[in-house]
Amino acid sequence: MNDFSPFQQITEQRTGRWLITCDHATNSIPSEIQADLGLPHADLSRHIAYDIGAQGVTLELARLLNSPAILSDFSRLVIDPNRGEIDPTLVMQLYDGTIIPANRHIDAAEIARRLDSYYRPYHTAYEALANRRDDVAICAIHSFTPQLKARPRRPWQIGVLSHYDKRLTAPLIKALETSKTLQAEAEKLGERLTIGDNEPYIGHFPGDAIDTHAIKHGRLNVLIELRSDLIETSQDQRRWAGLLAPILAQTLKDTGL
Repeated sequence: MNDFSPFQQITEQRTGRWLITCDHATNSIPSEIQADLGLPHADLSRHIAYDIGAQGVTLELARLLNSPAILSDFSRLVIDPNRGEIDPTLVMQLYDGTIIPANRHIDAAEIARRLDSYYRPYHTAYEALANRRDDVAICAIHSFTPQLKARPRRPWQIGVLSHYDKRLTAPLIKALETSKTLQAEAEKLGERLTIGDNEPYIGHFPGDAIDTHAIKHGRLNVLIELRSDLIETSQDQRRWAGLLAPILAQTLKDTGL
């Protein structure tokens, strides 16, 4: 019996206004797909397969904000839930210098099967949670690798992504940049606090998760990227969630939205 579910959702007795999401929570490969996508274990442990540390941050942040959460439970290399259905990078064949053998010759029928089996069930559940209240605020948690192959090291500890809707992102960036607790955290690392405004990625893309569930419905939203070397352990994940939770709560309150 196959009891695989393409997502995990935390909803019980969570009355908070936020919906915390994690599109790239795990590196799980469903059993009906070629074993490990033809990749060695080392590659499945890299950022190309999932957002390292994001799952733990998401779960703890949702707990601290007393809000529901939804997390994918399949690798982004199976099919990327943070891409539109017609996006050419929906199923990656090459990622950060690594060829994905099981995707190299993928056909339309297999893409359609993955959409129906993993991608669409995740988004159906996501939309149901987003629709639970009129004043929902969506916070998407991601992580980024400190350095891509043959690229400079990335200096940001946190990136905040936005494009169309800056109602929450603009005040959040200001709050993060002026946070004494985050400045102290950066100093412990021997770094200067650096908050990325649409860094290391530029905003959103048509059909991605925030566009689908927030922008198109006028819902408040913010997408946070954390540098993955800062959240590799469960202790670090809880600490960074603890740093972010009061800033998110206060920012939302201060906006009066």
